[in-house]
Amino acid sequence: MITRLGRVLTQFRRTGVPQKYLSTYTCKDGVGTILLDNEKTRNSLSLDMMDSIHGHIVSNQDDTELRCIVLAARGHVFSAGHNLKELTAEHGSDRHKQVFHKCSELIDAIRLAPVPVIAKVDGLAAAAGCQLVASCDMAVCSDTSTFSTPGASFGIFCSTPGIAVVRAIPRMRAAYMLFTGLPISAAEALEAGLVSKIVPKTQLDEELAKMCKAIASKSRAVIALGKTFFYKQIALDVSTAYELGEQIMVDNLSTIDGREGIKSFVEKRPPRWSHKE
Repeated sequence: MITRLGRVLTQFRRTGVPQKYLSTYTCKDGVGTILLDNEKTRNSLSLDMMDSIHGHIVSNQDDTELRCIVLAARGHVFSAGHNLKELTAEHGSDRHKQVFHKCSELIDAIRLAPVPVIAKVDGLAAAAGCQLVASCDMAVCSDTSTFSTPGASFGIFCSTPGIAVVRAIPRMRAAYMLFTGLPISAAEALEAGLVSKIVPKTQLDEELAKMCKAIASKSRAVIALGKTFFYKQIALDVSTAYELGEQIMVDNLSTIDGREGIKSFVEKRPPRWSHKE
């Protein structure tokens, strides 16, 4: 059996950077922050980087004090996408499949997390880095940030990044990004729906804190219920979505915090959330 130390040493020999240091996790006032911290590779989503981010999410998402998760990055590049050195022919198809499967696992973890995941972007988000942003529940970026899917320029079309991008923005805009590889500005990303908000760089932390505070003021249990249904209904036809939504609303009202929310409104007082499902 490979020990934790053994895994770290194996990873260190492969990349020169222990996996646990590729990204870090801190939590304060209910906000968990995952910081991509490998400027040398422009925070590339290597197999170990994705494993590190994924580990932080799944290891901390059940913390009852947690209200939201922020994905941020050190340096002027949020993420340049997959590490192309891992995608050379020498590594073989099995390793390539492993890389893309791990990326899918990471995207699933973001969607399935019981708390909202917010991307904080200050710089470039490219290829799988853009996919990561598009897969978050929300994204806030500085007004100088840019977004691109330039894979075809390197002979590997951004097929998997395109899955997330075309589900976040209109088809024509997604096609422009995927076929030309040209970047779009923060303003264009906001207009298309790729990000939730853009602010000047100096106001990025303030805006993020505002968003996190607003989420934290709600019941964790109600947000978890709402997030699960939000993504489930997207794949349904409208009639089925409404039929299921009706029952979800009824179920919501029967929860501890659902009843408390209505009661507090009637009694004209702040709610006292239990945060229990």
